[in-house]
Amino acid sequence: MTDFKQLYQKNLAATKANIKESVTKDILIVQAISSIDELNKLINTLSKRIREWYSYCLPELEKAVESNEHFIKLILTKSRKEQLKEISLKEESSMGKEFSKTELSLLTDLAKELNNLYELKDTAEAYLEALVKELCPNMYALTGSQIGARLIEHAGSIKKLATISASQIQLLGAEKALFRHLRKGSLCPKYGFLHEHPLIQKARHSEHGKIARVLADKISIAVRIDFFKGKYIGDKLKKELEKKLS
Repeated sequence: MTDFKQLYQKNLAATKANIKESVTKDILIVQAISSIDELNKLINTLSKRIREWYSYCLPELEKAVESNEHFIKLILTKSRKEQLKEISLKEESSMGKEFSKTELSLLTDLAKELNNLYELKDTAEAYLEALVKELCPNMYALTGSQIGARLIEHAGSIKKLATISASQIQLLGAEKALFRHLRKGSLCPKYGFLHEHPLIQKARHSEHGKIARVLADKISIAVRIDFFKGKYIGDKLKKELEKKLS
């Protein structure tokens, strides 16, 4: 019985150690980017609700201010008169109803919660950036934190991302479009998450496919170096990328 208890305790200790070791940085990256996505959904939902609600009070402000975050700041930090001044409007020109303090109470409470979500999102994004930069410095130099994190999340881990081809990296995030292409003969997608890369965003549409291919090639090299703990050559890869596309 004593031998069995000792064996049990050793196995338990080994299991606990394995569990601790299984919590790798790429798992934390996946959790962080997923949290940011959930925060974005909450922010968009609450922003829509607050904008619609406040439009009964001051519809001109809702129309004049495009940024949701700035809109919330105005509600929280400025009075109605100051808000009118912000959009160069006189009180008698507004079509809205001036809310009482009681009527504004719940609305401003919601705005405070939304402002907290914006701050939490900023914190999560800073945390994600530090993680990606530490785990994948070469890929980070090419993709930044969010695209890099989405590639890792979609591949499953940095190990899996490092073992797939550049063409597969190029299409990560475009699986639905690729399935439609294979099943219905629709246009084959040229990129997935890479579509959000600044180099693609600012280029002509006709150049998107070429840029995505070259970018995916460099990312493939970078992530393999990162996975096998090679030296940092992110700046060199970035210069080569820019030169090839110039």
